[in-house]
Amino acid sequence: MPISPVKHPSKRLARKLLLAGTAATALGLAGSAWAAEPIKIGVIGEESSVAGASLTKAAQMAADEINAHGGVDGRKIEIITYDDHSSAADAVRAFQRAVNQDKVSAVLATYISEVALAIEPWSARLHMPLITAGAASTDIPKHVHEDYAHYKYTFMGWLNSAFIAQSICDAEHDLLVGPYHMKSTVVMSEDAAWTTPLDDQFLKCLPEAGLKVLDHIRFNPDTTDFTPIFNKIEGEHPDVITTGISHVGVQPTVQWHDQQVPIAMAGQSSQATTSTFWKDTNGAAEGVITASAAAPGVATTPKTNPFTEAYMKRFGDTPAYDGYTAYDMIYVLAEAIKHAGSTDPDKMVDALEKTDYVGTIGRIKFYGKNEQYTHGLEYGKGLVTGIDIQWQSGKQVAVWPANVAQAKLVFPSFVHLPKEAANK
Repeated sequence: MPISPVKHPSKRLARKLLLAGTAATALGLAGSAWAAEPIKIGVIGEESSVAGASLTKAAQMAADEINAHGGVDGRKIEIITYDDHSSAADAVRAFQRAVNQDKVSAVLATYISEVALAIEPWSARLHMPLITAGAASTDIPKHVHEDYAHYKYTFMGWLNSAFIAQSICDAEHDLLVGPYHMKSTVVMSEDAAWTTPLDDQFLKCLPEAGLKVLDHIRFNPDTTDFTPIFNKIEGEHPDVITTGISHVGVQPTVQWHDQQVPIAMAGQSSQATTSTFWKDTNGAAEGVITASAAAPGVATTPKTNPFTEAYMKRFGDTPAYDGYTAYDMIYVLAEAIKHAGSTDPDKMVDALEKTDYVGTIGRIKFYGKNEQYTHGLEYGKGLVTGIDIQWQSGKQVAVWPANVAQAKLVFPSFVHLPKEAANK
């Protein structure tokens, strides 16, 4: 059978097709709606972790919002996510794939310090801007400070461990030492990269806050039975347990509750910063106090509550601390690319160093080349300081600092307070 010749469309039909294409473009239905190739950002997270799951969700939210407002100079932000399964080796492989195969322009990654420290040399080697979303080890900015030319591509999107510890000490002074006359504590931290500088600072600032440190316990993150640890702590009769837990959180919290440990628990419990923690602990979180980046209903900045509410509507739970930071850091990266006028890595670094952005967690700036924590998140008055929340009746309630506090502390009935204090 002879092949029929292809008929060219009439001028009228061609005009209809042109109009249809124009309408599709206007509605964002055609690929040509964007001015150029998308800006790809790799996001490496810990999807199976209570806290880690917030990271990738919040990053995608930020990108969707930016794209809804025209992207970055008409270029769409495309988030490419990778699950590192809380493994440094998997994270390195994901980072290499993001750079070499997926051709990303920057990477946002991880709340785990060991993972961040494994990726950091690859950021240097491949000249790839990297922002960590929650990793807190002071070794991360230390590497940048000591070998700036090599490591300058790495930035921290959350406070380092020394600052977290100082914030907790300040909170315990205001919340526990003053109103409840607490005088002693035991530091109970998981053995991890981020807790080494955390505990070092705890041992300095807790006594300055009015709490004598009776013991310093570091446990393996793989610990499944905390009964012997709590028995030991009970025998030392502290007024409060000051925690440094992130990789774990559910098990020690459940056992603290079920064993009816008569000692208040405060400090840092990263898993407790998201609302799923209540269900995961079957309500054992009641009374737990933890530091966090932000909290539902707390207007740290004008952007905090709108983000929290939008996240809850979209995902059904509240963001963990690294959800707030991941959301902010996608905006920080977008602004850096806009100001640099390029995705050239060195130009992006220059732009990131000039960051002065108000996000959900406060005013965001990075320490400079000649400062101790180079490219770490700046900490202090008028910048990012964090807050403390307590689980009360199934909800996260801000209790510190005073200017954002939603309620006073409420302790579980099994917690014994110092004789000088009444349960307020």
